[in-house]
Formats: sequence, C-alpha cells, structure tokens
Amino acid sequence: MRKLRLLTAGPVDVDDDVLAALAEPTLPHYGPPWMPAYESTIFLLHELFETDHDVLIMPGPGSGALDMGIGSLIPAGSTICVPVNGYFGERVQQMVEAYDIHAARLDFPLGAAVDPGALRAFLGDEVPRAGSEGRPMKALVVVHHETSTGVLNPLEDIARVAHEFDLAVIVDAVASAGGTRLPVDAWGIDICVTVPNKCLGAPPGVSMATVSPRAWALAEANPARHGWYHDLRTWAWYRKYEEEWHPYPTTLPTNVIVALRKALSILLHDKGVEAARAELQLAAQHVREGMSELGFGMFPDPDFAAPMLSAFHSHPELSTADLTQFLLDERGLMISGGLGDLKGRMFRIGHMGGASSPEVIEALLSGVGDFLRSHGGR
Repeated sequence: MRKLRLLTAGPVDVDDDVLAALAEPTLPHYGPPWMPAYESTIFLLHELFETDHDVLIMPGPGSGALDMGIGSLIPAGSTICVPVNGYFGERVQQMVEAYDIHAARLDFPLGAAVDPGALRAFLGDEVPRAGSEGRPMKALVVVHHETSTGVLNPLEDIARVAHEFDLAVIVDAVASAGGTRLPVDAWGIDICVTVPNKCLGAPPGVSMATVSPRAWALAEANPARHGWYHDLRTWAWYRKYEEEWHPYPTTLPTNVIVALRKALSILLHDKGVEAARAELQLAAQHVREGMSELGFGMFPDPDFAAPMLSAFHSHPELSTADLTQFLLDERGLMISGGLGDLKGRMFRIGHMGGASSPEVIEALLSGVGDFLRSHGGR
C-alpha cells in the first residue's frame, strides 16, 4: 500500500522517532514505573505553554477538554461571550448552550479575524445587559486558530479586552499551540486546550489543558454539576489525594503520552521551537506562492492567515471534490475540504508535521498542476 501523506488540517504525519516511541513497551498508568514519564511530559507542556499554571492530560479529543472547561467554570443561567468566525466557533456556541448557559454570540465574516475593537464595543453593551437580565456574563471562549477558514485570531488583544470586563478566558488552541507563540500566563488565559495531533506532530488520543488558579476557584464555586469525568473538581480531588500514585481519575493511554513526550522534546529541544515555527512559515509561503501561480486565491484575510494551514477558494470551473480525490488516488496526498457552509467553496492544505517538507510541497504543487492540465485548466 502506497504511503499516504497528510496535508490535512489534522491529524498530521508523525516523525519516525515519535512512532518508535509509540511502540515502546506499555507502562501502567500509575505508580513508580510510570510517574517519571508522566511528570517529564507535564514539564515539557509547561515549557510549551510558557506557564506556571497546572497542566492536565486527559484521554480524548480537544473538544472533551474544552467541554470540561466550559461546564466546570460557568454556572447554568449565566452568559459566555462567543466570538464566531468559522465552524469551530459555532461548535463552541453549541457546547455553551448544552450547559444551559446563554451564548452572547458576536459574528465576524468567514475569512476575517475577530476584531478586538468590535469585541470591546459588543461587551460594553452586552455585559450590563446580561447582568440586568439576571444572567451575568462570566467568561469569553475563543478559537485561536479557526482551521475552517485558515484564520489566526489576535488572541493577545482578545484576551486583553476580556480582562477589561473581568471575564475568564477559555481558549481553543487545538490547532495553534506549538505553531505560534502562546504565553498562557502573560496573556491571562484561564483554560487553554490543545492536542498532540496538530502542530506538535504526535498521534491523537489525549488532550491537554492549562488551568489557572482563577479557573480552579471558579470550578469550586460553581453550584452546577454536569457529570463526573468532565468536571474539574473530580480532577482536583485526584490531584490532591492520589498525587504520587496517579493524579487523574481514569486510565491514561501511556503509549500515546510517551509518544507525545518524544514529540515535545523534538519540538522544544532537538529542533527548537523557533526553528519549527520558521519552518511552518516557509512552508506556508511556498504553498501559497505556488497555488497563486496555479490560479488559486487565498480564502482568509492575508493579514490574519495562520502559518499552520492555508485555505484557498475553489476554482470556479473545477470541482474541489475531484481535485482532492485526484490528489488522494493519483499522488497519495490528502488535503482537507471545506466545512459546513464552505463545503465545495474552498479547500485547506495543512503545513503541520511532515507536510512542511519541501519534497511534499513540491509533490502537492505538481499534483495540482497535473490535475488542472488533465481537466482543461491552464
């Protein structure tokens, strides 16, 4: 079977050394044989997030950790501000409303970034309104890298505006952590969630979340309980009473975490995080210039285009589905199509993991060129 090369929005191609770590003998998820590996992974995550806050590793996708952050911190009947500029912002709104929390949604055009000035004006109206109506606004939840459109939102400025209104800040950094600087403490982020299988270049299976002292306090004071596993108070109990044996409430996929530790070590120490980010920027530039020469325009505002992924308008006379199928069948290259209302209107090319390799990028551009020629394009 021909090797499939992933140029998707995730998951990503994984380095051979990381795959080798994944195949190491399985360790128990508790006790002295395991805790040094776990603690060294936590140490690397502190370095990645530039944080002194607590860091959790939990089995499951990033959506699960984000779900836990929202439901644990904010009581039912309250309000959360949700800036929306894509598919995953809409998913945040769904999570908020699933907890019987009011979502104060602020929309921005697809392909545009969240505008901090517009956010400030919105909150200036909505915060007092929510308070007067008995549903006080408690937090803001934002997607840092909106992969559905390829936009990197200006998180530092967004968080600064949220702080002006004393809102807790919860961040979906699923597709940004590792690919761009994300200093959790300096920017005042209370919950920041990511996964291994995007910019970190590791296999999926767990999610990671930073938890600030304010977030722990909000969770403790929340009168609502929404279950057991997705409640920060459950995790707090195990951190307190099972600290040396296993400071988490459930089985961890130890092989996945060992692979994550290897990927973090490569990113932060072997390659160097600045070099890795520069490699992403160079890959994005290479792809964007090549696709422009082939007649494809960028979908997002170029000033806010994320370095981790490039999104392009579909060709008006050619099927995006046919293009993605051609690349998959004829070149063994997998890219991502549009999501939701953007399905068929655009497509996305990831630069994370092995997709940043010049050889892979040349294969992609060659494949797109061959597709155009075979379908009468110029």
